[in-house]
Amino acid sequence: MKHKFTPLLIAGLLSLSLLAGCGKKDAETPTEVITTTESAVEEDTEAAATAADAEGTAAQDRAGNDITLPAKVDKIISMAPSTTRFLIDIGAADKIVAIDTNSYAYADQLAADIPQFDMMAPDNEKLVALEPDIIFTSGMSNVGGEDAFKAARDAGICVFDIPSSPSLDDIANDMVAIGNAIGMEEEANKIVNDYNDQIAEIQEISKNITDKKKVLFEISLPSSDYPSIYTFGKNTYLDEMITAIGAENITGDQESWISISEEEAIAMNPDVIITNVNYIDDAVNVIKTAPGWENVTAIQNGAIYYIDADASNQPNQHVIDAMIQMAKQIYPDEYAAFDDPFATSGDAE
Repeated sequence: MKHKFTPLLIAGLLSLSLLAGCGKKDAETPTEVITTTESAVEEDTEAAATAADAEGTAAQDRAGNDITLPAKVDKIISMAPSTTRFLIDIGAADKIVAIDTNSYAYADQLAADIPQFDMMAPDNEKLVALEPDIIFTSGMSNVGGEDAFKAARDAGICVFDIPSSPSLDDIANDMVAIGNAIGMEEEANKIVNDYNDQIAEIQEISKNITDKKKVLFEISLPSSDYPSIYTFGKNTYLDEMITAIGAENITGDQESWISISEEEAIAMNPDVIITNVNYIDDAVNVIKTAPGWENVTAIQNGAIYYIDADASNQPNQHVIDAMIQMAKQIYPDEYAAFDDPFATSGDAE
């Protein structure tokens, strides 16, 4: 799946009558206080609980928005490929009635001709017409400070926002939250438990690694249009992945997502260069033959590797795929016998 970084546009305005759904919580309606018998109280309490179950459960999404989760989820719209893939993995593919355009790689596992929407500028009218029980969105949908799904929220639809996860723990919490939101807690927890076990095993192996290879991770390659390298520092899950396998992120002293110049990168002299760039052919060879990099240790040793773009870019359990790919590339002996429980035939080798 090839991607380029593009400007993000946000739009949408629509209204529809709202029933039981997952919009922002309305103000509570005052209730009359009455005196009654204990048995009547119990009956009223049970009736209220039944009514609450039918209408949904008060909760918060991963962005901290107050929402009401539907009592039952039969129709899901997924507006992020990481969520789409996770929903398929836990067995919810038959519930997905629409996806974002970036999830097209998984469309063959969903209903034929499934509707696709722009995650930054969805057609809210068509989206609402699908009558979903819940819409999962990502932080990408709020770029620019606007809510691309405000009209859907106003229509009473459950919009469950999942911001970009800065840590491996946050990714686990996202997956748990998705499972809880659609009533598939058991299926989600099984994957999350395996995910946590794999991270623990990787970290156990890394304790014995004393050769801390310095890694430069290139999310973008420098070009005439964009001469910098897009990468990351601490407080990102990719930084945690590098640290977990026993290596050192060469830009780990900086904060979050960053851009550095070629001159800065060359001066850092990385031992290893990792890239997940797939918007050009043979990114590894482009890096190997870049002028001015001849004396960089990674270039001299041929230590330039590609890891699967979807696995590394999409925060779900498949980041383990990317982590194991990196581990085997950087420390082939130490991780030679390590198996990946989440790898599929579609993952890059």
